Amino acid sequence: MSKILIVEDEAIIRTALRKLLERNKYDVSEANSVKQAIGKFQLTDFDLIISDLRLPGAPGTDLIKLSGDVPVLIMTSYASLRSAVDSMRMGAMDYIAKPFDHDEMVAAVKRVIGKANAAETAKKGNKKSQAVAPVKGMIGTSPVMRELYGKLEKVAPTPATVLIHGETGTGKELVARSLHALSPRADRPLISVNCAAIPETLIESELFGHEKGAFTGAASTREGLVAAADTGTLFLDEIGELPLEAQARLLRVIQEGEVRPIGAIESRKVDVRLVTATHRDLRQLAKTGKFREDLYYRLNVIQLRLPPLRERGKDVIAIAEALLERFCEEMSKPLQALSPEAVQAITTYSWPGNVRELENAIQRAVILSENDQEISYELLGIDLDLVKTDTPENHEHDSPYQSQLTPADSGQKQSSADPQEDLSLEDYFQHFVLEHQESMSETELARKLGISRKCLWERRQKLGIERKKTLSTTK
Repeated sequence: MSKILIVEDEAIIRTALRKLLERNKYDVSEANSVKQAIGKFQLTDFDLIISDLRLPGAPGTDLIKLSGDVPVLIMTSYASLRSAVDSMRMGAMDYIAKPFDHDEMVAAVKRVIGKANAAETAKKGNKKSQAVAPVKGMIGTSPVMRELYGKLEKVAPTPATVLIHGETGTGKELVARSLHALSPRADRPLISVNCAAIPETLIESELFGHEKGAFTGAASTREGLVAAADTGTLFLDEIGELPLEAQARLLRVIQEGEVRPIGAIESRKVDVRLVTATHRDLRQLAKTGKFREDLYYRLNVIQLRLPPLRERGKDVIAIAEALLERFCEEMSKPLQALSPEAVQAITTYSWPGNVRELENAIQRAVILSENDQEISYELLGIDLDLVKTDTPENHEHDSPYQSQLTPADSGQKQSSADPQEDLSLEDYFQHFVLEHQESMSETELARKLGISRKCLWERRQKLGIERKKTLSTTK
């Protein structure tokens, strides 16, 4: 059972969170401030610390420095997005924006604990892999990437056939080049072939060569790319697109170590280290007869999985900042920074095109940006349904931080609701609005809840809490 510490000065929220997490089989403790947390508990005893960003006394980010390797999940509001991004850069594992519902919180907790456990497993089980230099041209130190680097170090020196599997744009060719560079064949040729880019009628001739007169247009004898890679490495990208006839010839190269050009009588011995890549499920293709099953088993000696960008955690920001620096330099522009909204968009977006799509977005943003401005979310051009609650139009008078309740406010709240009640976060929201809307304007209500006016309005609509019209004339 994972142990979680909640640090939150609002008793109702703290109690609701504790009961929510206990229902999900977590062992939960509470504190109302950083001072109480460090005075009452040994922080390293916990698997996760969930802390509000704004606390009386010291801010929640102080727990990042005090907790050692224990991950910290920061609770914040959209209105304090910049502080949330800063907390991530200070070492917070993740943040969750208020108001959030039960499912969002439970998902965030599972995600953060899962990341921490994976990192710890990688650290204990494969310490050597952490010292491995990253693939040249590839950025990232997430657990899944450290695991990949470790496998590369083991596999590269061997002659084993390697199948690289990963979505489009994840950097499969970079891994293939690294396998070659770290192998004893590094000073020999690396021949790269994109099987999807060569017409089906020419693929066999390109790969295996042909004799003069072997077919119409074969005016001279031509050596194929397999023979050109002799003593080196042959990288076949998008191997799933290879026609069945060419698959049979490739199988012979693997089994017999020889290649016979089209129209030739004799075969030629070749010593080729074969590396292939695909984004398709070759096993499924083999079951449907679209890929030779015997070839699949020959190719799948060692499989390296390249994780998509959405599984690489903080790597996405490191990659984005490296690309930003590169494109600013290439275009002779001063080094720019990503705005907090851009950082949120980059970390929220699923990146179906992976690193290639991110590269295009950053390049486009640098081209369209002015020299003295931050890279905004709009410049990235990401197709993301991002809730834009942090705009002047939505809360022009709101504080940029979540306000703390005054002692008088706290007294009102305590008297009307026992913090031991099993209130959900939506219950708390509804309770607070109904209790205070007679005496507070919409701006004041939003500020007390740590959200924007637009978000307050949307929450009213969702919960069916009508706004008191008398407030518009009195406030």
